[in-house]
Amino acid sequence: MRPVEETPTARTDYALLSTTYAGLLATVAAAAGRRGRPLELEPRDLLPLSAATFALSKLVVHEKVETWVRAPFVEERSDGRRPKGRRLRYAVGELLSCTRCMGAWGALGLVALRTEAPAAGRVVTTVLAASAVNDFLQTGFTWLCSESNRAAARAEELQAERRARPHMVATR
Repeated sequence: MRPVEETPTARTDYALLSTTYAGLLATVAAAAGRRGRPLELEPRDLLPLSAATFALSKLVVHEKVETWVRAPFVEERSDGRRPKGRRLRYAVGELLSCTRCMGAWGALGLVALRTEAPAAGRVVTTVLAASAVNDFLQTGFTWLCSESNRAAARAEELQAERRARPHMVATR
């Protein structure tokens, strides 16, 4: 990440984003406190909520279907993405290009939803968590297939070598 001095932004642009986040977080916390009942999140909710946050941030930052969200702030090119414009627009573009950054905002939104509408929040969290598990399973499957293909190619190479040198016996 480049220092603020090397971007077309000012510290106040980032301060505005940070203040907005802090204000939203304080609002969610205050709303939960005003109800006079404990937050309906338990330790066992942390893993699905984390997986849902992962899936949501990946969706917003990387997936083609969300280009409409990024378009005003991020230039999408064949060689990658970069923030558009200057000042706050550029800072929002950086935010929308960073999965860790979007993860913090996504977590806030998901916790707010779970706090304000627990049933709907559980549905959204479950769907996004299942999507995250799917991402990991797809990645694992792709890796296994790739490793299997590499092993098959190595075996074919060994067979070809043995056929090319019938007088030599391989002892491996």
